[in-house]
Amino acid sequence: MQLKTFSGRQVLRAAAFLGAALTLVSTAAADNLSYGSPESVGMSSERLERIAPVLNQYVDDGELVGVVSMIARRGEIVHFDAYGDINQQTGQDVEQDSIFRIYSMTKPITTLAVMMLYEEGKLLLTDPVEKYLPAFRNVRVAGPGGALVAPERPMTVQMLMTHTSGLTYGVFGDTMVDRQYRDANVMAAPDLDTFIERLGQIPLQYQPGTRFHYSVSTDVLGALVEAVSGMTLGEFFETRIFEPLQMQDTFFQVPQEKLNRFGTNHSYNPQSGQLEIADNPANSNFVNRMTFESGGGGLLSTAEDYMRFAQMVLNGGELDGARIIGNKTLEYMTQNHLPGIFGDQGAHDPQTLPGFVNGTGFGLGFAVVEDQTAAGGVGSDGEYYWGGAAGTIFWIDPVEDLIGIVMIQHMNVRVPLRATFKALTYAAITD
Repeated sequence: MQLKTFSGRQVLRAAAFLGAALTLVSTAAADNLSYGSPESVGMSSERLERIAPVLNQYVDDGELVGVVSMIARRGEIVHFDAYGDINQQTGQDVEQDSIFRIYSMTKPITTLAVMMLYEEGKLLLTDPVEKYLPAFRNVRVAGPGGALVAPERPMTVQMLMTHTSGLTYGVFGDTMVDRQYRDANVMAAPDLDTFIERLGQIPLQYQPGTRFHYSVSTDVLGALVEAVSGMTLGEFFETRIFEPLQMQDTFFQVPQEKLNRFGTNHSYNPQSGQLEIADNPANSNFVNRMTFESGGGGLLSTAEDYMRFAQMVLNGGELDGARIIGNKTLEYMTQNHLPGIFGDQGAHDPQTLPGFVNGTGFGLGFAVVEDQTAAGGVGSDGEYYWGGAAGTIFWIDPVEDLIGIVMIQHMNVRVPLRATFKALTYAAITD
């Protein structure tokens, strides 16, 4: 396998040359992100160079097929590298502008879209979901022994944002409700309207507001965006978020002219000990007639596009003169909301979320680290993050003014990619 890597110094030289060339060629070209010397923002070029050998080794060992990694501090990109292949079938090199399935990294974008509508006075976080989506008007809750009982409180918009709505995914467990999700093919619905119709006929797994449970809640938020805005979710994203942020490579379906930048997705087969192709461009739903615009996991993006979104969030809602959302709103989103929902009577301890590291809570669309010593790795209290099913990850550290992003396409990663990349990143901070 041919490995492809760019050093931090090569990236900076190339970016400077390309930026100057593009300025001369076309004044209409989208603004590039700002590239800077690591030393100018309190980081070490020498220590950032440690990243490439580690990620290359993962590729060389067959643990990963291709990787793009990116770091920005104080608004300057100081690391942007690519390693390995984007397409396991053809051996095509991964590039910095390769397009990735980001799955659940869609969730922060969808949640932010709802908060934009909240800022405009079009909904309240305490509003019952049924106010906008009548399919939930007569929803029941699965009680002991399979009995159906009435909800003790309404499912609210805030509960959707924090995965405390009582909904589930139907694929991670085998309860009566999980089986009904599978029988109804909820996640295979052809569109959002059908998805909501099917979901409204299935009982909730838990009483709303009593338990954190990762679920299709953010897909319901996507339907809420459509109901309140009068646009499709894709139209809202494009006109209100992607165009202003110049995110030209983020969408629900890969355009034909960009198909050569979209590769294979992979899964580890324990029997063969090999990475096998789980999805390829020729028959991928992300290429062929994508009609279900999933707010919980449907977007594709590049490292650079997602960096623009993340930098806007870190900046307090603005990037390159485009104001997307208010700073105070983002401060509210990136707090741990679980104690406020559950209170002292909550059935769930927010310090021990299932599948989360210790010391972590959940805000509106983001996991929030409240205690790095409990989390077991270097970082900052108050950093927030999320990831995608195919191994993509990002985190935002407002204390260090730092963003890290890694893009891969691997459904069951066996290596500690996020923890290792974070350790390498923070080791390069010198001030």
